[in-house]
Amino acid sequence: MKVLLACCLLAVAAAAAAAAAGLSPWGVGGDGGLGGNVAHEQQDVNAFLWKIYEPLRTNKLDALNADFAPVADLTHYNDGGKASNKLFEYVENSRVLAQKNYFSLFNPKHREEALELFEVLMSCKDWDPCFRNNAAYYRERLNEGVFTYALYSAVIHHPIADGVVLPPLYEVTPHMFTNSEVINQAYTAKMTQTPGKFQMGYTGSQSNPEQRVAYFGEDIGMNVHHVTWHMDFPFWWQDSYGYHLDRKGELFFWVHHQLSARFDAERLSNHLNVVDELYWDRPIYEGFAPHTTYKYGGEFPARPDNIVFSDVDGVARIRDLMVWEDRIRDAIAHGYVTGHDGEVINILNNEGIDILGSLIESSEYSKNPEYYGALHNTAHIVLGRQGDPHGKFKQPPGVMEHFETATRDPAFFRLHKYMNNIFKEFKDRLPAYTYDELNFEGVDLEKIEVVGSLETYFEDFEFSLTNGVDDTQEIGDVDIAAIVKRINHKPFKFDIQVNNKNAENVVASTRIYLCPRYDNNHVLFEPNVGRWGCIELDKFWSELTPGENHIIRKSSESSVTVPDSKSFAYLIEKADAAVAAGQEHSGMEEYSRNCGIPDRLLLPKGDEQGLEFNLWAFVSDGSHDHTETFEIEGNYGGTHSHCGIHGQKYPDTRPMGYPLDRKYTDFRMAGTVSNFYRTTVKVYHKH
Repeated sequence: MKVLLACCLLAVAAAAAAAAAGLSPWGVGGDGGLGGNVAHEQQDVNAFLWKIYEPLRTNKLDALNADFAPVADLTHYNDGGKASNKLFEYVENSRVLAQKNYFSLFNPKHREEALELFEVLMSCKDWDPCFRNNAAYYRERLNEGVFTYALYSAVIHHPIADGVVLPPLYEVTPHMFTNSEVINQAYTAKMTQTPGKFQMGYTGSQSNPEQRVAYFGEDIGMNVHHVTWHMDFPFWWQDSYGYHLDRKGELFFWVHHQLSARFDAERLSNHLNVVDELYWDRPIYEGFAPHTTYKYGGEFPARPDNIVFSDVDGVARIRDLMVWEDRIRDAIAHGYVTGHDGEVINILNNEGIDILGSLIESSEYSKNPEYYGALHNTAHIVLGRQGDPHGKFKQPPGVMEHFETATRDPAFFRLHKYMNNIFKEFKDRLPAYTYDELNFEGVDLEKIEVVGSLETYFEDFEFSLTNGVDDTQEIGDVDIAAIVKRINHKPFKFDIQVNNKNAENVVASTRIYLCPRYDNNHVLFEPNVGRWGCIELDKFWSELTPGENHIIRKSSESSVTVPDSKSFAYLIEKADAAVAAGQEHSGMEEYSRNCGIPDRLLLPKGDEQGLEFNLWAFVSDGSHDHTETFEIEGNYGGTHSHCGIHGQKYPDTRPMGYPLDRKYTDFRMAGTVSNFYRTTVKVYHKH
């Protein structure tokens, strides 16, 4: 459940004071939204996002205020209408991106417009009339991509939208997730009024080794996770919007580190070497052809093999990226970063990774963006433009310039391996954990067993293309859908046996990791290399009674993953039924958090013979491992490990990845603490 403390666009001092006092401009407590009618709100959001490139279908909505003017009554805004006046003036003077054009968050002008609408919606005190009428008004006047991004971000962060489920982006803007060949087939089906379901393959051919792992980077659930995480923790976020994004820089490191580790496990599952990092002074040896088309603006540009990096006009020189990298590595070597005002900020501590993550991204939390630059964000643009770095051919932005498409390009994982290695360099500067930091006095972790088999398989998944084709209200819709292969796994459980030798109950935090044992040549990973490739499977808290304790933990309960998104059609059906029945709740509130890896992607693919992994489990003192506001039995949408809790501190006070995030100078330490257990398991893939 989203728990937000405040909204934005009060004066900075007022917002900070309210946040410090735990107050909200709406008078919202710490337990949720504004007590609105979620069913009606869900119905509104469904209508706003349905056929986003066509006029708003008002027949799907309760009556709107036909005479609504955003600046007519400024008492509905927390900021006195400041944001509303600004955006209204821009629209009235036609100073906004026209409709029927592509949108890219990495384009500063596009982003500015999206944030202007975001700020208007976030400043609304009420859903009706303010939020819903502003959304309806600007939907007809702003660029479709600008509107979609702003609405998604506002629903995620505004407490008034607590419980509203956002439809899956792959059914709102299908062209961003679907091969152009399939989109063409959908258009034919629409024009001939012939229902159709079309098989969608992955990009490339069997002659391309990267094709073996395309199922992971091109998985539409993975794409949604990546773009949603960057909406939950946007680089443009400022605390004046109402609350602090706790440990945002560290989360940036951890989420992308886990994507890199997971991609390496997929490569090992398919007899490929782990991915090599990207080098600015060497060619990108693997090209990429996206086979994807913008709704408006042409095809996503391709990149040939063995291209040498070029400076990108108006963005950055390659030398700039290398200089920023050198400055960041110097900071790691020296153990401090230099703040904007010249302040020396120590990073050789648990908080250092958070500071470093904000520098590398770089977000608004960066201590000195003028000096350390924006390595991550600029690198995305530079990679996306390598097909046309000087704008000679007027190509649109590449897939790397959109968070929803970036993982399709294998270069995404090379880029993040490069940044991952910088983070490892920092982690290796920190001292190894001591016995006292690892030990849980009086608690023995005796065994962890897998109940069921670790078995993966491919399945067909169908999603609607209705919103991917042009439309008129005079011609009815026909059922058109894409069918794509995606990976899943059989349900399983962990049986964890813990002996509490203490005389009283204790709170324990349990962490479970899956770590590849061998490289692609079947050479055993050196321990300090292998630990860096570990995949977090779960993290949870429980209460241990004196004596033997058996903890059964289902794979579906993982704090890393979320259930599959409900289809757009399902959201419409449920919301309409709830409204017709006079209900205030939609019955779908549990699906309101989309940030997190899909449940079905918890395990790497493995192979038919069974790919060997080390299964590591670690139980530590939970009374010291969680924040004071954390509830032991709470799941917070089930995905706090990668996505935190809105408006609260990250629940785990330990460093992300603990205790495998730091190097081990003596691996005998693992044998001296009794709250640690390791076993070998195999992950099988069945056809």
